[in-house]
Amino acid sequence: MQPRSNSALKIAVLAMMTALVFAVNYPRIIIPLSTGQTSFTLANIMCCLSGLLLGPVGGLAAGLGSALYDLTNPLYAPECWLTFLTKGAMGLSAGLVMLRAKHREEPRYPRCFAGALLGCVVYYILYFSKSLFYDGMLVGGLTFEASVVLLPLKIPASVVNAVLAVAAAPVLCLLIRNALKRAHLKLA
Repeated sequence: MQPRSNSALKIAVLAMMTALVFAVNYPRIIIPLSTGQTSFTLANIMCCLSGLLLGPVGGLAAGLGSALYDLTNPLYAPECWLTFLTKGAMGLSAGLVMLRAKHREEPRYPRCFAGALLGCVVYYILYFSKSLFYDGMLVGGLTFEASVVLLPLKIPASVVNAVLAVAAAPVLCLLIRNALKRAHLKLA
């Protein structure tokens, strides 16, 4: 039997991924820094997975789920729009790599890995830019030089979060896609 595409399935998975991104933002280890904080979180796994499963529209689930989480915490709420953009870009980037997969063979691990890696690279470029200019200079009132000196404090948590996302998201993507294929359903 040939797999069939299902719009209702895509919408349901989009909503589910938005909810999962929102939910996995809660378990986190927060590390206070002199200009704010950083944290270890599993949310990046779900942000990348959203793009890997849904293609570029997965960026919507990644951005919206993360922004909704920010709105639940008064410390994060003012920058929920930045979170929407940066996490959305993460899912979008991962999804763009997967966009071509539907026109060729089923996605394989290297393509999923490349999507997750690109999603993380794009996100961390945006995240460190936000930390430098928005958090450090605009909100923190620091000079450019002082803001740059504080950036390395965010590197350890960022590396762990990225490694977890790049390791877990491709495996989860392939497992989910295989299950959908056995059920004769396809997302993209």
